[in-house]
Parts: sequence; C-alpha cells; structure tokens
Amino acid sequence: MLMRTDPFRDFDRLAQQLLGAGTTSRPAIMPMDAWREGDHFVVEFDLPGVAPETLDLDVERNVLTVRAERPPRNGDWEMLASERPTGLFSRQLVLGDNLDLDHVEAHYDAGVLRLRIPVAERARPRKIEVRSGSGELTAKESHGAISS
Repeated sequence: MLMRTDPFRDFDRLAQQLLGAGTTSRPAIMPMDAWREGDHFVVEFDLPGVAPETLDLDVERNVLTVRAERPPRNGDWEMLASERPTGLFSRQLVLGDNLDLDHVEAHYDAGVLRLRIPVAERARPRKIEVRSGSGELTAKESHGAISS
C-alpha cells in the first residue's frame, strides 16, 4: 500500500491537536444560517451526529442560548483519525425586542436544528392613514413607503 504524505495537512492536524480546535477542550462552533420569511425569522444550526435529547434551548430576556453535545467515542480500539469535534457545543444569539420569544418553535431533523421565531405583533408593518385638515384621506404608509 502506497501512502502519500502532505506536510501541510499534517501540520494543520498537529496544530488542531495542540491548540484544541474541535476537541473537547473548548466549545466547537455551530455553523448557522438565518433569514426572514414573512412574519418569522428562521435560524438553522448544523449539528450532525448530535442526539436530540442533548439539545437544550434557553431564552433569558433577549438572549437565546443553544447547547448540544456530541460525546466522544469510547471503546477498545485505536483511533486512526479524529477530525470531527466532540464535546459541548454552545452558541448565544442576542435577539431584538421586535421578536416574540414566547413562541419560538424548534425542530431537529437530519442533523439540522431549525428555529422559527415570530415577529412580535407590535413590530409588524402596518398601514397608517394620513388625513388632511378637511378630514380627507391624503396618503397611506405601507411597509415604510408612502404613496398618495
């Protein structure tokens, strides 16, 4: 069997082992996407290999904390490569006052945690009628734009 070495990859692996990146010595990163869909904000976290029962979500004031754990593999074997992070994953999001944090929905499927956070009723766009001195309607405001 012919083995090819890549000194840069070997150096990266050594640096990760020494600095603790992606190991149990410090929290691993949770990749995230976030976007707005109508009256909801949607946030997705990639958490492959995390058991649903290890997921923990907390909201305190306007801070949403997501925690998950991928336990290290234990057994009677010799590890040949260890590039997947294990241990505790944690991420905090500071959310605006315009979101309804009492009605956050969470769903975990295929290694993706999806949160749907509704926009608070008081923060939703609304139309404001403007009347002239004679009481006639002169303009309407819709989603921040004014039309006549």
